[in-house]
Parts: sequence; C-alpha cells; structure tokens
Amino acid sequence: MKYAAELFGTFILVLAGIGAAVLAGSRAGLVGIALAFGLTLMAMAFALGPVSGCHINPAVSFGFFLSKRMGFAEMIGYWIAQSIGAVIACAVVLYIATNMAGGYEPGLTGFGANGYGYEHSPGHFSMLACFVAEMFLTMVLVLTVLGSSDERVAVGFAGIPIGLALTAIHFAGVPVTNGGFNPARSLGPAVFVGGWALKQLWLFWVAPLAGAVLASRIYLGTKHK
Repeated sequence: MKYAAELFGTFILVLAGIGAAVLAGSRAGLVGIALAFGLTLMAMAFALGPVSGCHINPAVSFGFFLSKRMGFAEMIGYWIAQSIGAVIACAVVLYIATNMAGGYEPGLTGFGANGYGYEHSPGHFSMLACFVAEMFLTMVLVLTVLGSSDERVAVGFAGIPIGLALTAIHFAGVPVTNGGFNPARSLGPAVFVGGWALKQLWLFWVAPLAGAVLASRIYLGTKHK
C-alpha cells in the first residue's frame, strides 16, 4: 500500500506541477507554477502522510534513510514507485498537450525539463551554479520534511511547512534550472524530451541527493543536542 501511495502521490504532484508549466505556463507564470507544486505537495502530505509518509521525492526518501528512519530496501522501493508515478504523469500531460491546436513537440519546447548551462538553464547559469542551487534548495526541502515530521513536533501540521518550503524554493530555483529538487520530477520530462535532457539528468539526481545528505546531517545534529 505504501508503494502505491508513493506512486500515486508523485503522479499527482508531477501532473499538477508539470501540467501547470506546460499547459498554462504563459498564464500561470512563476508564481502559478510554484503554487501548483507547493499546494499539491501540501494536499498530498495530508492525504497520504498516514499511509507512506508522503515522500513523493527520492531525495526525501534518501534523507529518511540517512536519518535511520527507513531501510535501504524500502527506500529503493520508494524510488521505483516515485519514478514510475512521475513518468506516467508526464505521459498524461504530454497526451493533453499534443491535442492542443497546433500540436506540441516536447523536444522543441523543453516540456518542463530541468537543464543547466547556457542553452538549457532558463537564466543561462553554469553547470556548477545549477548544481549548487539544486543541492542547497533541496537541502531546505528535505530538512523541512525531516524536522516537521519528527516525533518531537505536534502531529497533524507537517504538510503546511513542507508545502510552503517547496513553493518558496521554486521562486529561487526555476530561473536557474527550471526547478528540480526532486529526481523523479526531473526524470519524468527527460524521458519524453530525450537528448540533452537525458544527458543532463545526472545533475538532477546527484545534486538533490547531495542536498539530502546535508539535510540529514543537520537534522541528526539537532537530534543529538
């Protein structure tokens, strides 16, 4: 059940977020896209939190593993479920987009894929700048999830700070990388864009996972005080 919850939750998150970027990007703008991701995560946290913890992000699951709050095999199961959910969501968004007047070509438009460097970073940021942004912004998200779901915190409110954190980091991250912070979210569009998006996908797994390492170290440091 928990793996199904992670698949479904990631599907909803990516469907809403990538859907807002692809289907309503010019009208929704940065604020609309950030809210689409953040509010959806907040809703899923309340809906699925009791079932799976609502990680719906491999970096979050990695942070839980490093913090000794889940096992390795369970984490891998979460990663697989999250990745499948993201790819299915992007397939749905692409189907809708290709049925718009004039059609839609993901390889030409980018399809919300994350990228770095002059060609593929929205603000033409270097690979190193994009790596640093993805790492530290993901650290903020993972630390918020770990801290707000800790047993020392009042039960029932974790979804609010988590959703707000994802919204906030999108404001800083979208101009740099198109806003990843979630390897599954990055995988989904890359599968359909292919080419450069798949070649650059490594950064959007490695940097968020590095951010999870930092977050887990900080979280464990507060636990031992």
